[in-house]
Amino acid sequence: MNKPVKAALLSALVFPGVGHFFLKKYIPGGILAGTAGVALYILVSTAVARAVQITDKIQRGEVELDTAAIAELVSSQPAGSEGQILSIATTALLISWVIGIIDSYRVGRTP
Repeated sequence: MNKPVKAALLSALVFPGVGHFFLKKYIPGGILAGTAGVALYILVSTAVARAVQITDKIQRGEVELDTAAIAELVSSQPAGSEGQILSIATTALLISWVIGIIDSYRVGRTP
């Protein structure tokens, strides 16, 4: 397997920026990994916070211990600024992942 393909696969299957690190392009790799890391942190921390809120509601008795009621709470879309932040974080993660794949392949092909 040649270098550009290996770099693109590393960026695609491991994490954005890993292909750049493989090609010894540390600054672009760090930027991509940092952007993706911040976006992933926002998404995971928001999901954990929502899970804790739902758990607290169940423990206080505000929500029945019923799969349908819990599923409704889990599937409800966040409103306002939280929804916008999640959309921006999701978009940033996807864009950094796609840029990481394409750019690591491009950089790998450059002699």
